[in-house]
Amino acid sequence: MFESIGRSIALIKASWGVIKKDKELLLFPVLSGIVCIIIAASFLIPAVLMGVGLDTKNHSSPLVYVGIFLFYLITYFVVIFFNAGLVACAHIRLTGGDPTFSDGISAAKQNIIQIFVWAFISATIGLVLQIIRDNNNFVAQIISSLIGVAWSLLTFFVVPIMIIENRGAIESIKESASLFKRTWGETVVGQGGIALIFVLIALIALIPVFLLMLTGVGELIIAAVSLYLLILIVLFVMVNAMQGIYNTALYLYAKNGTVPDVFSKDLIENAFKQKNETSFQGGNI
Repeated sequence: MFESIGRSIALIKASWGVIKKDKELLLFPVLSGIVCIIIAASFLIPAVLMGVGLDTKNHSSPLVYVGIFLFYLITYFVVIFFNAGLVACAHIRLTGGDPTFSDGISAAKQNIIQIFVWAFISATIGLVLQIIRDNNNFVAQIISSLIGVAWSLLTFFVVPIMIIENRGAIESIKESASLFKRTWGETVVGQGGIALIFVLIALIALIPVFLLMLTGVGELIIAAVSLYLLILIVLFVMVNAMQGIYNTALYLYAKNGTVPDVFSKDLIENAFKQKNETSFQGGNI
């Protein structure tokens, strides 16, 4: 446990080293979050006014599912677009370059068709899983969850492959599944470890908020809650940026065996010893 926490902290330090050199990387999750909030509001408000809200189980008409699909499609497109920009910039930095925000946006624009195709596929899978979840069958809901997790894992490297190698969405899915099978282990643990550290920070920051709520002073409670929401936003931005950087670093090592300078060799190599304790060389495990 302590070893995993230590490795997660080391990953955060390494990723933070990249962010310090390229603070513009933080703009990608910031803009993605802002646009997604606007999209969510534009769909949710009309849905609530029409009496549908978030309960799809009791409103399973085709029109409702069409709306859900459109919401998934637009949201996925936005998230993937800005994630693609982040990965492109991270790749430039990790391979010795000096990226700008426009470099990331340009890379995303150049692959906009494939980004849309990937968003369409993701939205379709998301809709299918939503339909399964809407079934009151408990077994079906478990199956839906398992499929969702498996899909997320197998498509872990889709964006780096699509953006860095300029491959199509279908090709990227196949290659991602292949890479994930080879790198099974820390690709998930590392990402989860980064998120876990930030979750712990969020929980610790919640303690003073709780204590101030006990005072019953309205002004202090409002100030504390507002500050806490700001902290959550900052943590969201940081964890998304760092996970994008780490994902790109793992992709580079999985493809050609090179370790980016900002990451220690042991930190990256240990990510690939789950299935085979021998060292990873030249893209083969």
